[in-house]
Amino acid sequence: MPLTVDRYELGPLQTNCYVVRSERGATECAVIDPGGDAADLRLELARLGTSCAGILITHGHFDHLGGVADLAEGTGAEVWMPEGERERLERYPEFAPVGVPGRPHEPEHLVSGGESIEVAGISFECLAVPGHSPAHVAFHAEGELFSGDLLFAGSVGRVDLPGADWDTLLASVRIPLPEPGTAVAHRKLAFHERPAATVACAVRVEGGAVAEARIAVGSVGARAVRATAAERALTGCAVDDTAVVAGAAALAAEASEAVDDANGSAAYKEQLVRVLVTRCFADATTSG
Repeated sequence: MPLTVDRYELGPLQTNCYVVRSERGATECAVIDPGGDAADLRLELARLGTSCAGILITHGHFDHLGGVADLAEGTGAEVWMPEGERERLERYPEFAPVGVPGRPHEPEHLVSGGESIEVAGISFECLAVPGHSPAHVAFHAEGELFSGDLLFAGSVGRVDLPGADWDTLLASVRIPLPEPGTAVAHRKLAFHERPAATVACAVRVEGGAVAEARIAVGSVGARAVRATAAERALTGCAVDDTAVVAGAAALAAEASEAVDDANGSAAYKEQLVRVLVTRCFADATTSG
C-alpha cells in the first residue's frame, strides 16, 4: 500500500512541509521539514486524526526549521537532523533573519546518511545529498523521496548560499536510490525559488555528433530569443557530457538577462539556465 503524503506550505517563505502516514487512517505520522506555523500544523494533524510521532529535517536552513521547536515540544516528538548542521537548530536565532519566528531546539538524533529510521510505522532510508548545504540529507520510503532542497520545481537546489557547491550537488542528484524502482521526488515550490525561465532545444544528430542545434531561451511572459552562442558551441560536439557542458556554459553566459528571477543571485541564474539547457539537450539528443 502506498504512503499517504500531505503537503503544507509553512513559514514566511511558504516552504514545503510533508506529513507522511503509512496509510490514510494511520493514527501516527512523520513530519518532514516543518518550517513554521506549528500551531496551525497541529490543528491540521488533529483534523486528519493523526499525531506527530517524529520530525525529520533535511537540512539546517531557517525556512525548514522555524516550526521544529514548537512542534517537538508540543507533541513530544523526537527530531532527526543532519549532524553537520545541528547548530543551525540549536542556535537558531543566530542563523535566522531577524524577526523570523522560531526557537532553538536540541535534536535527539543526528544523521549523516546511511541510517534507517523507523517513525510512525514507516522505515525511512537516510541518504546523504550534500551540495545545496554541506550536510543535506534526503529521506526515502516506499518509492517516495523527500529531497528537501536537493530539487526545486523543474530544477535543482540553488548553490549561491554559504557552504553550497555545484559539483557536489550534481553528484548528489545522480546517486542511486537504495532499492529498485522509480521514486517520486517531492520538490521545492516556494515562491522565491520558482524557476521563471524556459528553454527550448532542438538538436539534429548525425554519426554520434551534433549536426545542428536550435536553442531559444526566455522568461515567463517574455518573448524567447535565440541563443546563437550556445547553438555554435553545441554544433559539432559529440553527444556526451562534454557537449552538454559546452552548450550549457555558452547559454548561461549568453542568456543571463533572460532569466527573470529577481530573488536569485547571478550565480543562481546561471545555474538555473545550465540545468535547463542540460535537460533540454539530453531530451533532444535522446529523441534524435
